[in-house]
Amino acid sequence: MTIVESSGLPADVYSAKCPTRQVLDHIAGKWTVLVIDSLLQHDTLRYTELSRRIGGVSQKMLTQTLRSLESDGFLTRTVHPTIPPRVEYELTALGRSLAEPIAALRLWTEEHINEIERARAARD
Repeated sequence: MTIVESSGLPADVYSAKCPTRQVLDHIAGKWTVLVIDSLLQHDTLRYTELSRRIGGVSQKMLTQTLRSLESDGFLTRTVHPTIPPRVEYELTALGRSLAEPIAALRLWTEEHINEIERARAARD
């Protein structure tokens, strides 16, 4: 059993007060999944490359997602001293540890999309 260092209590994602809930909410978000998966496929990407790869993400949401991932230790942001500055994002070891579950989620979604769309159409 994992103990949450800040509280000394066992980690329990079903508990509303446990910080694991916030982490789960964060890593399960669609923009987080897409950013992490993109970086898993390309190692290092610039902001504009991420923006192009992730269709439909607004500048605000991408920026918030990247800041949050950096804050939680999932990625690093490197600013190169060029004119204009070149900023690159790369997963940390913690971020790379999400490779298997995120890839599995993406593959499952792509594999089952037709079944899901048929179920939705039948309901409507």
